[in-house]
Formats: sequence, C-alpha cells, structure tokens
Amino acid sequence: MCIRDSARTGAVSPVTEAAPAAAPGPASYAAGGPAPVHRLTVLYDAQCPLCVHLRNWLQRQRQLVPLDLVPAGSAEARRRFPELDHAATLAEITVVGDLGQVYREASAWIVCLWALAKYRSRAHWLTTPAGRPFARGTVLAAARYRSLALPPCAPGVRECAAPPGGPWGPR
Repeated sequence: MCIRDSARTGAVSPVTEAAPAAAPGPASYAAGGPAPVHRLTVLYDAQCPLCVHLRNWLQRQRQLVPLDLVPAGSAEARRRFPELDHAATLAEITVVGDLGQVYREASAWIVCLWALAKYRSRAHWLTTPAGRPFARGTVLAAARYRSLALPPCAPGVRECAAPPGGPWGPR
C-alpha cells in the first residue's frame, strides 16, 4: 500500500499524508493524477461529544463517496490500518482513502466535505488560498471545543471519567 508523498518529499512510504491542495476526484485522475478515491474511512474519537455529533451528521448526509466511520484506536481501526499511529488518530481527525491516502487536520475535514453531495463545491473552495484559512480556523475551533469538552486526563490515559452532564454539568 505505497502511495507517493507528493505533498512533502516525493518519497514513497507505506502511509503517506495526502496532498491537501487538491481534491481527490476524477478531475485529478483525468489530468494524469492519482486514481480517484472510491471509499473513505473516517477515524473519529468515540469519547468526544463533538466527534460523535459530527459522525452522526456525516451519516445523515447524501454521500457521493461512501464513508466508513470507525472509532479511532479501536480494534477495527487497528485491523484495517496496522501501520497508522493510532495514538495520533485519537488526537486529530484522520481520514484514510481506499488506496492508502491519509488526510489529517484541515485536509481531513475537507475530504469529508468533498465526499458529500451538498458540500463538494465548498470542499473545492476550501482548498484554495482564499478558503484554506477557513478550513484551518474550523479545525482550531474544533480542537478548542474538544479541549473544553473532554476532561483532562493523565498523560497516556485514554479513559477518563466524565462528570455527569459533561463539562458544564454539576461537579
């Protein structure tokens, strides 16, 4: 499962960060680019209320490219992608294409939108110089929300007791 790392060095590696500036569709294939993506796997944090909400939202959308929604760090995620750094997939949204493309952070959000019928044109815009700051801002806002919504854990501890009612509930 070697994919060319065109976004960085041009080297070949088992898991490669997909180029963030191009949507992975038929247009790039027709222009001699990589083969189009036919399926995406979204690795989401099942302990994060925002991540679960977005997972449910993605499931309700009409998908032009099927999305498999798999909890990050789960046995299923490890079985499907043994070469991934699963600790990193718990820290940031990660999307894996059917040919081994790996999208993280803003690129992952963009490729999720690209897979949806209603948001594909928005995804293309988000890859432009004008749209990229908005994609980055969304990722930063989500990270900030997660830092407030998830209880602090000891380093390396994944399972933390959440207070009843979430971070705004009674203590």
